[in-house]
Amino acid sequence: MVASCDHAVSVRAGEELDLTRLGAYLGRHFDGSGPVTVEQFPSGHSNLTYRVTWGDRELVLRRPPFGSQVKSAHDMGREYRVLSKLHEAYSVAPKVILYCDDLSVLDAPFYLMEPIRGIILRRQLPPDLLLSPAMARQLSEVFLDNLVRLHSLDYDKIGLGDLGKPQGYLERQVKGWIDRYHNSATHDLSEVERISAWLTKHIPASSDATLIHNDYKYDNVVLDSNDITKIVGVVDWEMCTLGDPLSDLGTTLAYWTDASDPDELQEICAAPTTIPGTLTRAQLVQRYALATGRSIRDMDFYLTFARFKVGVIVQQIYYRYARGLTHDERFATMPHRIAVLMRASLQCAESGTI
Repeated sequence: MVASCDHAVSVRAGEELDLTRLGAYLGRHFDGSGPVTVEQFPSGHSNLTYRVTWGDRELVLRRPPFGSQVKSAHDMGREYRVLSKLHEAYSVAPKVILYCDDLSVLDAPFYLMEPIRGIILRRQLPPDLLLSPAMARQLSEVFLDNLVRLHSLDYDKIGLGDLGKPQGYLERQVKGWIDRYHNSATHDLSEVERISAWLTKHIPASSDATLIHNDYKYDNVVLDSNDITKIVGVVDWEMCTLGDPLSDLGTTLAYWTDASDPDELQEICAAPTTIPGTLTRAQLVQRYALATGRSIRDMDFYLTFARFKVGVIVQQIYYRYARGLTHDERFATMPHRIAVLMRASLQCAESGTI
């Protein structure tokens, strides 16, 4: 079976790269020559990803979003360092090639990596891709098992033992994301204060620390175009750190819509997780617990927090749009998504169910 691959398209207005300066930079660092062409991978909302063709060479370029004021969230040097260490131990992580912090090239730091070719699942499946219930189940199992594999890596042996500070991780995360919301708020959402109070009161003792991706979801996974149940890449490592692995699982659950979820969650679903055969959130959690031996007693906290965190991430993106720092029209409807996520977060807190 061969299905459609994820394609780059024309660069969005306001997010163009200076081809003359980029071409000169490539000429200084690589053998070869030729015209530079750039296309953009269109679906990301945070760091920007481009396909760069220079002569007969193809590269992928990552840079921060235009107009972002959240510098800690778009540290290209940190992301490059993580991947330069991680690829050897976790081959589905991209292979990076070169990092540039010379602002005279593209006005922002960026890095280059080798392309990963394959399928990325969005809300709508490619028209030539049919998932039987058996395949959908296998894919969701492989997806979860790949997260388990990441959490089993020896981060000290890889050379990433100084990537984060596991001690007090959850406390810092809860306070930090509450602060981020208030620093980017554009609407008055009554749920925020109730969620904030509940999270602060119910922080569990952290699980053991592991490497965590912090944004592990279907559209950050690249699948083999000849075998949809095989993962060939995991992308978007900007939030990778050392921390509580259950918070990583919680983030995955926050993006995972069950077929039985309310209509408003179905409406904002960004991945095909309701296809018959696909594991439910509860089944994902049970599979994770069996594979790792970790207690899942507090998963209601982790899902409540993850939905709140995802809502804040969307809020930060919308804040840039509301202030005119980006003109990407995809962002105009984000207040509805934020409100749905906050209601879902509060519902999880109050019901204790995932």
